[in-house]
Amino acid sequence: MYESLQQMQEICETENKAFWELVMEEEANEKQNSHEEVFETMRSMYRAMVQADENYEDRRSASQMTGGAGELMAKWNRDEKTLSGPFLGQVMERALKMAESNACMKRIVAAPTAGSCGVLPAVMITYQKLEKCPEDEIVKALFVAAGIGQIIASRASIAGAQGGCQAEIGSASAMTAGALVFLRGGSLQQIYEATALALKGLLGLVCDPVAGLVEVPCVKRNVIGAVNAVSCSDMAMAGITSFIPVDQVIDAMDEIGRNMPCQYKETSQGGLAVTPAGKSVAL
Repeated sequence: MYESLQQMQEICETENKAFWELVMEEEANEKQNSHEEVFETMRSMYRAMVQADENYEDRRSASQMTGGAGELMAKWNRDEKTLSGPFLGQVMERALKMAESNACMKRIVAAPTAGSCGVLPAVMITYQKLEKCPEDEIVKALFVAAGIGQIIASRASIAGAQGGCQAEIGSASAMTAGALVFLRGGSLQQIYEATALALKGLLGLVCDPVAGLVEVPCVKRNVIGAVNAVSCSDMAMAGITSFIPVDQVIDAMDEIGRNMPCQYKETSQGGLAVTPAGKSVAL
């Protein structure tokens, strides 16, 4: 297992390999499967994301706290009322739909977690549909995202209970930003810059689920993570860099998570969970 994104970059340069190939090979070695088998497994993950998007239903969750936002966003998009344009409009719509599907116990793909399941597919599916991107390229991008996520998980955390929501939505946003830069033809360094920028923007994000459910504010935070990923990919593609290197940003997230009070780490003892509205639901 690799210890840093810097280490992975050095190996890519020494062995003249693409980042996604390095990640795929590591997965194949760990699972003792062929490269083709691992690639097809990742393809099945992407197709499950697409299916979850297509199978979205306008329904309420068991708690009645969430549901319907995806369809409202879809209608707003159809009426061409978004200030952000078709791409971001559809990203927001899909992020809501995926996260609501999770709250309604529908089949989703944890990317990297169930609570942050809407970020990566919202951007990847929208990019494929609007940019007519081949599915194989999307699968390669998912390996890019997976490689970034693996380093975040090993150097810090992807669990809200351990690092707050920065570890879930923050990680998902960072993974997605890097994957999107790959799809747009960016260099590995630009992938890293986008990753760092996306994670930096969400450092300190607390995990404060109302009534202990992955619904409020989790569903709508998926939108924030997805839009953040798109904006950070644009910055990286424009040549904008992060003053703090990506591995150090990940380490900073770990330090913040370890020092974050426990009431802000999925305990529902702080933040939005203890507002009057939040407490009224928990009763």
